Amino acid sequence: MRVPGSRIVVGVTDATVTDRTHIPTDDLAELISAFDLGDVRDRHHLAEGLMNVNWRLDTPAGRFALKRVTDVPLDRLRRNLAVLSSLAADGIPVCAPVTTASGDTVAEIGGDGYCLFPWSAGEHVRGIDLPLSQVATLGAHLASLHMALGRAAGGHALPAAPDAVTADVTAPERALQKADRLGSAVRARGAGDAFDAVAGDALEQRRVLLDKHAHLRPEGDTPAGPHGWTHGDFQFRNLLWEGGELAAVLDWDRLGVRPYAEEVVRTAQVQFGVDGVFDLGRASAFVGGYRSVIPLESAALTDGVRRLWWKRMTDFWQLEFHYDRHDHSCDDLFTADEALLHWWTDRLGLVEEAFAEAA
Repeated sequence: MRVPGSRIVVGVTDATVTDRTHIPTDDLAELISAFDLGDVRDRHHLAEGLMNVNWRLDTPAGRFALKRVTDVPLDRLRRNLAVLSSLAADGIPVCAPVTTASGDTVAEIGGDGYCLFPWSAGEHVRGIDLPLSQVATLGAHLASLHMALGRAAGGHALPAAPDAVTADVTAPERALQKADRLGSAVRARGAGDAFDAVAGDALEQRRVLLDKHAHLRPEGDTPAGPHGWTHGDFQFRNLLWEGGELAAVLDWDRLGVRPYAEEVVRTAQVQFGVDGVFDLGRASAFVGGYRSVIPLESAALTDGVRRLWWKRMTDFWQLEFHYDRHDHSCDDLFTADEALLHWWTDRLGLVEEAFAEAA
C-alpha cells in the first residue's frame, strides 16, 4: 500500500530522520504488542504525506501500512474507520484496518493515535496521467462510493445525514483581513527567503483579484443539489491503481457530510488542475462518469464550481501552515494552487460550462 502523497525511502530504520518521521522506540515496542506483530524486521518512512505520518512495516505477520494520525480527533477517526468493513462488503475497494488485541482500530500510545492496515499493492497515478476511459471510470467509482456511504448511514457506524447542509461563504472583507495579517508576517521576516518573496507577491495579487471579482461570489449559504456522506479527500494521493483498475481508496480521515457536487468539483480540481491549468477535457469525462451513476443536475455542478472557486479565492491555508505553524510541508501546493486560481478566474464561465454540460 502506498499512502497519501507518499514514496518509499529505503533504509530509514533509525532516528537518522526528523522527529516527524521517526517512530519512538517505546512507541514501536507498544505497537508491536498492541497489534501482535511479533517483531518489526524493517520499517520505511513514506515521505511526502501532507498531514499525517506513515510507514511501511515488514513483520513476521506480514507487511503493513502504519499511520500516525495528527490532525483528526481520535473519536472521529474510530467512527470513520468503523465504516470501512461495510464499504468493503458493498464492493468498494477499501482496506479495513487491523484491530488491536483489545479490538480497537486505533492504538493510543504516547499521546498519539496509530492505525494499521494490511499492505495493498498499487500505484498512485496523477489524474492527468489517466487515460480518458479511466477518468470516466473514476467518476463512476466516486458516485458508487457516495451511494455505498448512503446505504451505510443510519447503521452502527455512521449516523444518518442531516436533512440540510450549509456552506460558509467568506466575506471579501474577511479574506482581505487574512491577507493583511499574513502580509505582515511576511514583512516581519525582513529580507526573508524565496518563498517569502513568492508569498508577498501572491498576497498583493490576491487583493487585486478580491477587489475585482467580489461581485461573483456565491449567493447564500445553501448549496444546490443533493448531499450526504463523502470521502472528503478523494484524489490521486489517496487512490491506488493496479492493472488499469482502481485497487484501493485510502485515507478516511475527512469522512463527512457535504454536498455531492462539492466533492465532485474538488476531486476534479485536485486531479486535473495541474501546473496552473485545468484539464477541462478530463474534468468533463470525470463528471460524465459520475453522472452515469448519480444524475447530478447541472445547476448543482455550476454552484459547486463557483463555491470552490470562491473558497480558493478567500483561503490561505498553506500560508497559515507556513507562517502560523511553521510547517512548510505544503509550500509547493500554495504556488501551484495560486497559479491555477488565476487561470480559473480568467475562465470562470468556461470551467462552469465544462462541468455543467458533461454527460
